[in-house]
Amino acid sequence: MICSMKSKSLQHARTCVFNVNYHLVWSTKYRRKVLTGTIAEYLESLCRTIGVEKGFDVKDVQVMPDHVHSFVSAHPKVAPGYIYKMLKGISARRMFMKYPTLKGALHRGHLWNTSTYVETVGHVSEEAIRRYIEEQKTK
Repeated sequence: MICSMKSKSLQHARTCVFNVNYHLVWSTKYRRKVLTGTIAEYLESLCRTIGVEKGFDVKDVQVMPDHVHSFVSAHPKVAPGYIYKMLKGISARRMFMKYPTLKGALHRGHLWNTSTYVETVGHVSEEAIRRYIEEQKTK
């Protein structure tokens, strides 16, 4: 059952084959609606650039006026905490450099809320994995 995953979603590294995906969501400080127009467009391309620079793949990004959804794939050695730290930290710094007036619209010049939502995403459900492991006992 588990081995029936589509091979195109699998990634190969020197010592492993993997399919590790995360859904990351983070918001602006006090949910200020500052991610609009050219700022939103820049942030979307910036997230993809940061992924390339830091060694993970930002497969999709959706920028809302007060929060960001991203779908990211990474090698198992890359922690989700590292991913969202890089996305939030680098994007804030670069956006403030490109749009200096953005700081004035935010509380104390902080772009992102300290909280982040992280969810793992895969092709196989939790139920399927449990059933597969349970079936191994009978073999």
